[in-house]
This record gives sequence, C-alpha cells and structure tokens, in this order.
Amino acid sequence: MPETLTRPELTAADRCDRCGAAAKLRAVLPSGGELLFCGHHAREFKSGLNEMEADLQEDEQIEL
Repeated sequence: MPETLTRPELTAADRCDRCGAAAKLRAVLPSGGELLFCGHHAREFKSGLNEMEADLQEDEQIEL
C-alpha cells in the first residue's frame, strides 16, 4: 500500500521566499514547486495561489 506523503510542519528555520521573515504559509504548486511566505506576503498572494489551486499549509498559530 503506498504511503501518503506529508510535508513537515513549518519551523522557525523556514523563511519567506520574498523577504526572509519567518514563514507562516507553505504553498505547494501544481507543478510540484514549493514557496514559503511570511504572514504579510501570504495575505498578499493567497488569492492568486488559491486560483492556481496550490496546496496551502498555514501555520496554525496565525490567521491569514
């Protein structure tokens, strides 16, 4: 039986790809790529990521 692949939870070591702040959102793109965003950039790009049907993993401690 194939196992389900899961991504690790975001940690303090994960940094935003736009500005280097602590990552609060992981976006896995349909192409397989992965982007990390801080809260500010997550709010800025979240609607576009939803439109492209990216799989979003949010830090449970914040509300985006």
